[in-house]
Amino acid sequence: MKKIGIASDHAGYFLKGKIIEFLKKNGYEFKDFGSFSDESTDYPDYAHPLALSISKGEYDLGITICATGNGINMTVNKHQKIRSALCWNEEISRLARAHNDANICALPGRFISEPEAILIVRTFLTTEFEGGRHTNRIAKIPLKIV
Repeated sequence: MKKIGIASDHAGYFLKGKIIEFLKKNGYEFKDFGSFSDESTDYPDYAHPLALSISKGEYDLGITICATGNGINMTVNKHQKIRSALCWNEEISRLARAHNDANICALPGRFISEPEAILIVRTFLTTEFEGGRHTNRIAKIPLKIV
């Protein structure tokens, strides 16, 4: 079973708790990178450690949550081996994995319901990369620094 990293800021704290319940119930091994309360905090403080752990192969996939999903998504995507997708419905989540081999699912915590979030996460965690024509596209994403 895949190892999952999860992180949020204060705006995603409560939804993160619901997703953690889902992960536990379904037997996923996971690490909570924070935040650990709903006190105002900065999403990069949690996003960078999560992205590094996935980049190093310590965790297979990640879930991030902030108010819109945008800020935390932008932060993790600064890491070369990260392909984070902002997922606001099940189909976007499925395509992010199947076509883009996304390794982080960013959620807009204030714009989706708890049931929607669970459906998005379940789909993200169970969808496999299709490969094929998508493989060459994925290979072109990282910057080649000379």
